[in-house]
Amino acid sequence: DTLKADGIGLMTSYGDKWLGDPFFFPVMEELNRRKAVVYTHPTLATCCGNFGTQANLVPQIQFSMIEFGTDTTRAIASILYRGTALRYPNIRWIFSHCGGTMPFLAERLIRTPSLEPTLAPSVPNGVLHEVRRFHYDTAQANSPGALAALLKLVPVSQVMFGTDYPYRPGSEVVEGLTSYGFSAGELRAIDRDNALRLMPRLKS
Repeated sequence: DTLKADGIGLMTSYGDKWLGDPFFFPVMEELNRRKAVVYTHPTLATCCGNFGTQANLVPQIQFSMIEFGTDTTRAIASILYRGTALRYPNIRWIFSHCGGTMPFLAERLIRTPSLEPTLAPSVPNGVLHEVRRFHYDTAQANSPGALAALLKLVPVSQVMFGTDYPYRPGSEVVEGLTSYGFSAGELRAIDRDNALRLMPRLKS
């Protein structure tokens, strides 16, 4: 209220808990009441490395190369299957990096309730219904393969410009998007209009 913020930023996991964990329900309830935008960024989960030592499951490969995309997918799965998406439908989620590995693993996520029927009540409208309501940025995910995988699942209206600057130059995102084959209207939606739907006060 003091900052007049449109939303907040969260990491995909904290300690051994992902964002769908019931531990966070009081926070989600308030965010839902406010119809808040929640931007997420992946982190290194405690299961899979140590920030202090830079230790990684695959030695000599930076943990961000594999673990960040994977942790985003873990967060999405927890939001789906712990009932957070269903219970708090007014939260407007933004996931980094085209949703991490989620687009590639989407069929597995879709099939999960049939393999574990106790999870079905958490996604009564199906996994795709929820996944298509989320938003996804293009930071470090502006290659043809990443964009194609995401766009097989969600419409352009759910894709937002993101760069990961200063870790990666913004120019590579511009080049990736402009060379993909989007129409001028689609590029305008990704670059600006989709974000303005979530934060209309920024139109001026």
